[in-house]
Amino acid sequence: MSLHDDIAAMVSRRQWLVGAASLSACSLLHQKAMAADGTFSSQRLSIKRTGTRSAKGHHDIILIPGLASGPSIWNALRTDIPGHRLHLVHISGFAGKAPQANAQGPLLAPIVDELARYIRTARLRNVVVIGHSMGGTLAMMLALRNGISLSRIMVVDMLPDGSGMIGGTSAGLGFLAGQLHSYFTGTRAGRQMLANMVANSPGGRDSDPKVIATALAELAQTDLTRRLASLSVPLHVLYALPADAHLVAEQHRRYRTAYARTPAPYLQGIGPSGHMIMLDQRTAFTHAVKKFLD
Repeated sequence: MSLHDDIAAMVSRRQWLVGAASLSACSLLHQKAMAADGTFSSQRLSIKRTGTRSAKGHHDIILIPGLASGPSIWNALRTDIPGHRLHLVHISGFAGKAPQANAQGPLLAPIVDELARYIRTARLRNVVVIGHSMGGTLAMMLALRNGISLSRIMVVDMLPDGSGMIGGTSAGLGFLAGQLHSYFTGTRAGRQMLANMVANSPGGRDSDPKVIATALAELAQTDLTRRLASLSVPLHVLYALPADAHLVAEQHRRYRTAYARTPAPYLQGIGPSGHMIMLDQRTAFTHAVKKFLD
């Protein structure tokens, strides 16, 4: 018999319901208190503030890392762009942070819900959002959300159709990703295989395999291309250029085509660089961010 069964046997159903109702009421009061005093707590993510806005009215900048990454990928920006207040996002399940609520169910949309709640709770206005990879998808989803006031967004090395990053489409590869997700999370052999893959990946070994599997499946099934036609805030896209000169023109074409529906996007390739532009090309990346913020 479980501990829950032992406890349930000691109390009547009525007493249990009264206790549950009391706990729920306390929880609601706690949430209201948090909203009233401007604090924020979430099972989906944590956000650390650093820096202060200068007297010139510089920005509140929300920085969202990509798949299996943590806030440390933005360490250079913390010193390279003074005069701004940074809000460093750490998604539960990535880079050593326990998965918490992200261990079950949908991932991307609930994270966007929490980002929106943070903006409201912290009473931020005209917010700037910079997102890398999966963080770029989250930034676009947040910008497309009604009732949230953003000043501008920057997407770093991410296409609006997540499957496009590996040459597929959400209609085709998205279906396969869903099947693989079921295998990797719903079978013992699949869970073991995924755990081994993540453990052997330098970028993912400190992240939760199930959260990674869900993120990959949802990214492969997410295509924001058509929705970007209604984007109402300026969009800057930085993308990595390969070292092979023969492939550079194709990379430019790929991103221009992908964002063609977006109203007046600013597109800039930086290279030679891998996916982590902020690490591979720190100076060029910082210069681009400063231009974006001016």
